[in-house]
Amino acid sequence: MTGDERLRDLARLRRVRDRIDREYAQPLDVEALARGEHMSAGHLSREFRRAFGETPYSYLMTRRIERAMALLRRGDLSVTEVCFAVGCQSLGTFSTRFSELVGIPPSVYRRRASDATAGLPTCVTKQVTRPVRNREALLTDHA
Repeated sequence: MTGDERLRDLARLRRVRDRIDREYAQPLDVEALARGEHMSAGHLSREFRRAFGETPYSYLMTRRIERAMALLRRGDLSVTEVCFAVGCQSLGTFSTRFSELVGIPPSVYRRRASDATAGLPTCVTKQVTRPVRNREALLTDHA
């Protein structure tokens, strides 16, 4: 791959990442994301992982879980309502991924979050409750 081709691929990968950030609640899948950038799903997944350290699906689910955490902290929606509001189609998949990223099930998080963040400014709450992806955890462990 030439340098020009690599730069074009990186630009396409950034557009995919930006689209995920904007449209996380929409029904996105790797095939649709790849089609939008005229790439195969396999190539997109490999190159996205190489560039950003995780697959497009993992990145999408992390965005959804981050948004779900904010909605759960508000306390006015049920876990099921939050699941669908962030674009997940399966409560089971949502709960499993939430538990993997956050360390506790969404129902427990919802119960605890209102007490733990009471009185904190929103900007601080967002930073201290942000889920940590595996690669970031490894980097912080060695710091």
